[in-house]
Amino acid sequence: MTRRWLSLALAGLFTLGGCASAWLHPPQAGEPLADVRQRLGTPTAEHPLPEGGRRLEFATGPFGKHTWMADFDAAGKLVKFEDVLNEAQFGRIEAGITREQLRVQLGPPARIWAVRYHDQTVWSYRYDNLACMLFHVGITPQGIVEDTSYGPDPLCERRFFGPGDT
Repeated sequence: MTRRWLSLALAGLFTLGGCASAWLHPPQAGEPLADVRQRLGTPTAEHPLPEGGRRLEFATGPFGKHTWMADFDAAGKLVKFEDVLNEAQFGRIEAGITREQLRVQLGPPARIWAVRYHDQTVWSYRYDNLACMLFHVGITPQGIVEDTSYGPDPLCERRFFGPGDT
């Protein structure tokens, strides 16, 4: 009975290791779309790119801090594979782009919430950073990006005092 459980546990580890290795060894430029899709699985979204290209989105969900984008040319060859949730990418978000363009650039937000006094919907993105910050994008009712900012991630708040202490 013990050998059977050990065998099952090892099989599970090897299976998980295979999934993790796809991300530890990312696809390389020039790989065909079908091969990348087979390695990484079903994307969370697909977006058309100019000149017949395609972008596959692999988002890690509302609590994840990574969204991987795989860009392919019109011939179906990988051009670029990168994590887009970082400050360099956030710096490229400009006021005036549409909500749909934002989605293509950064993927789905971790949280969507309203700021009524400013009449905005805010998309917040978690990302890997030492300060435990969120990136916020303010969107008008017309679906246009108005501004961006950074703020603390409430999931990282730590309580250093006991109840009732300030």
